[in-house]
Amino acid sequence: MNTKTPIFSKTDNAKFFRTLNKRVNDYFKEKNLKRTGNWKLHLKTVIMFTLFLAPYFILISLSMPFWVYVLLSITIGIGMAGVGMNVMHDGNHGSYSTKSWVNKFMGGSIYILAGNVYNWQVQHNVLHHTYTNIPGHDEDLDAGRIIRFTKEAKWHKFHKFQHYYSVFLYGLLTFNWALTTDFKQMKNYIKRKLSYGKVKSPKILWTTLVITKVIYFSVWIIIPMVLGVLWWKVLIGFFIMHYTAGLILSVIFQLAHVVEETSNPIPSPETGEIENTWAVHQLFTTTNFAPKNWIVNWYTGGLNHQIEHHIFPNISHIHYTKIAEIVKQTAKECNLPYYEYKTMRSAVIAHFKHLKELGQQPQLA
Repeated sequence: MNTKTPIFSKTDNAKFFRTLNKRVNDYFKEKNLKRTGNWKLHLKTVIMFTLFLAPYFILISLSMPFWVYVLLSITIGIGMAGVGMNVMHDGNHGSYSTKSWVNKFMGGSIYILAGNVYNWQVQHNVLHHTYTNIPGHDEDLDAGRIIRFTKEAKWHKFHKFQHYYSVFLYGLLTFNWALTTDFKQMKNYIKRKLSYGKVKSPKILWTTLVITKVIYFSVWIIIPMVLGVLWWKVLIGFFIMHYTAGLILSVIFQLAHVVEETSNPIPSPETGEIENTWAVHQLFTTTNFAPKNWIVNWYTGGLNHQIEHHIFPNISHIHYTKIAEIVKQTAKECNLPYYEYKTMRSAVIAHFKHLKELGQQPQLA
């Protein structure tokens, strides 16, 4: 991990962000809208939590064939990813509600998704949103040795096959959260004195992590066993739930940043400066996909509008489809890129094509 903090350029000759910010502010004023969520988000919250929790209560209450148990576990995983993308995500960005306690409560839903608020806010809000796609600073690009996401990462012979095996590893994302990632991240972030918002003492952070993990595993593993569900069915269901959610979340994350069009800017060795301003940097490192597909947009919490989300992370995702045209037009006027895949299929193909190129071209290192 590169610990020297990159510095973004302050030169914006096209006045991109100033112009864009004014236009977006005018949009909300003219429409008399709040930037946070509304009844659409509240209704979606009910639906996602029902999709996530209702199958759980059915599983621990009724005896059923194993194939039904598997289907319900998959459904829980779909709901789990849905809660993460729609509720937890907006909550931890402070965009779910105008009330801070509501944002905190909704953001805290990550605890029943196997994660941790402190770790997520540091990794996502601080590192990913600030240093998007910058190798050594954006941890979303770090998959260890097993997957090579950038040309700066060390190449190994097995990377030649990463476009085949990576999709199987993607499903382990939240499973790793639950077991190891949170502990490793907390140790690293506390050591580096990283934080988001009010700084908490390491003692409080570690205590919260341990207690929430105990509660988490009690809910998803211990309680079902106590209520009579066979131990092997519980463990298989737990893994299926996580694999489903992890696969969905990983693919959605990668389509926005790990494709051929997006860049991986390197800070100047002398000054540590990034070529562009922070807002312009987001345009070069982020891409949208399936912008007109309402199902994708609804289920992914607007994460298919990653450009809008990265430039305006404090605006709820329910507004992204409306402000997208403003962002796109402003970028065009300033002669700046606005990367976009028209369909989900084309974005998926582009991602795995890019993985193949990174895996089979060691000279890029």
